[in-house]
Amino acid sequence: MKRRSFLEKFVLSSAGLILMKPSLASKEYSSLNKNRLVILHTNDTHSNIDPFPENHSKYPGMGGIAKRYSIVKQIRAREPNVLLLDSGDIFQGTPYFNTFNGVLEMKCMSKLGYDASTMGNHDFDIGMDGFLHAKQYADFPFLCANYDFSNTILKSQTQAFKIFKKGNLKIGVFGIGIELSGLVPRTAYGDTLYNDPIEIANETAAKLKKEKCDLIICLSHLGFEYLDDQIVSDRILARNSSNIDIILGGHTHTFLDKPVVEKNKEKKNVLINQVGWAGIQLGRIDIDLNSVKLGSANLIVF
Repeated sequence: MKRRSFLEKFVLSSAGLILMKPSLASKEYSSLNKNRLVILHTNDTHSNIDPFPENHSKYPGMGGIAKRYSIVKQIRAREPNVLLLDSGDIFQGTPYFNTFNGVLEMKCMSKLGYDASTMGNHDFDIGMDGFLHAKQYADFPFLCANYDFSNTILKSQTQAFKIFKKGNLKIGVFGIGIELSGLVPRTAYGDTLYNDPIEIANETAAKLKKEKCDLIICLSHLGFEYLDDQIVSDRILARNSSNIDIILGGHTHTFLDKPVVEKNKEKKNVLINQVGWAGIQLGRIDIDLNSVKLGSANLIVF
């Protein structure tokens, strides 16, 4: 199947998940599974290790690393091809961050088996030296295509993109960050250079297309949308993009029931998803190239 064609014909099921028929013989099922991918994702977890208290007025008992671990483990037991991704703002928000300076968050995400993350503005809250100290406990890469760290201590500590092989699928993943000026003290990001997110996203996606990726995913911390269209958001990025299939967003703490679809410059579909904040939801997107279907379900973490 030609790359992207499944996204042009996808179906979003109301139940959210595209499941294989149980009557298939195991050998056939195994073969078909090689063309299936489950994308799990979070954003803006903000050091929320524990669930919210049971008496919380809005999110009683929701969230928590242990519950997320259990859900991810169950999904991995059923699905051989899983990517677990994060869209930034891992840090800041609870006493755990103040006490452990990001180390606990990195250890927990490594235990969950995250494949990659990008950086959000709050990931600079203890400066680049603090981030670098915490990062040594991360067993996954940080993808930052439009932050140029060449003149900082984070030089060579991040990468623009990474290509994953899952079954028969080749998936390119890259990260795009928000403008730090005005959000983060200059002392926290130093001589980091901020490059145009749309330009860099398209350049990076073009590289991944040349690498013959079947799917290209952008981990974005730009924010879902703003009243001012002059501010680059995920929706603006999608409309001005080429070759990007999915944008997994963060920053604006937007709860989406299912992915939003935008048309890119070539009038092709781009999916955008974001799952609020604090680990209350775990995003799930199922891609099945056998049946040309795509399903999604943002799972509440109870």
